[in-house]
Amino acid sequence: MPEYSPPTTHRKLEMQLWWMTALLICINVGLFGWQVLNGMDITQPSSPDAIRWGADYAPLTYLAEPIRLFSSMFFHFGLIHLMLNMWALYIFGSVAEQIFGRVYFTGLYICAGLMGSLLSSYMSIQDSYALIEGGVANPGLLPGVSAGASGAVMGLGASLTVLSLLPMLPRQPFILDKKTLVMIMGLNLAMGFMISGINNAAHIGGMIMGAGLTALWYLGQKMQRGNLVSLVALLLGVAACVVLYQYNLALLEPIRPLWQEILQMLQQQLADQPVR
Repeated sequence: MPEYSPPTTHRKLEMQLWWMTALLICINVGLFGWQVLNGMDITQPSSPDAIRWGADYAPLTYLAEPIRLFSSMFFHFGLIHLMLNMWALYIFGSVAEQIFGRVYFTGLYICAGLMGSLLSSYMSIQDSYALIEGGVANPGLLPGVSAGASGAVMGLGASLTVLSLLPMLPRQPFILDKKTLVMIMGLNLAMGFMISGINNAAHIGGMIMGAGLTALWYLGQKMQRGNLVSLVALLLGVAACVVLYQYNLALLEPIRPLWQEILQMLQQQLADQPVR
């Protein structure tokens, strides 16, 4: 009977509630399109092309261009990599932005992405130590090129997971499904350990930062000192990134000659390969 049919509803995207997330997606997609128009392979960019466009390569990042810790968050290895990260950014970001507010959401996203890059660099340094100490050439221990928004996105996923496990706040705009979130985050971590080519260190670094900043934000909300605690939390997040960066720099000295040699080889490779 028509009178018993459920009413038809028309839901809008309401992008004005999460426009920072939309802006981040547009920046990533726009940069990718620009790179493809300038000759980059749309399915599988080469390592030299990735480095030219700002990807993170630890010897280059730490010996010459630390800005790559940030710029690498906006480069992706092909269309599928981009689509997966942007879909996850939309799912997590559109919710997280409305819960945390635009400023805290943006700070959390950037800090999580940087922490992912920094932990990835730390693992590259440890691999280089193993390469020197082993005395045997092992290509698997050489620094790799890394990039993508996945560290930042996993930070958002971890933040929502932490919130779902805590008692719901009075003004929290969403009811978060903890079973689904825990399953998604656990599956992503498991895939990172099982599938080669996934930078799981970046995922873990982003998750640690996202979880930590969310716990501090939640504490501020419970104390009714949200603005003050949020500011302190973001400053602590930045401080943690600075400390890990300085720690990585301090670890470089024993492997600096190796990385300088690798960097010279890279520069020669980039010089020999014409810019497309």
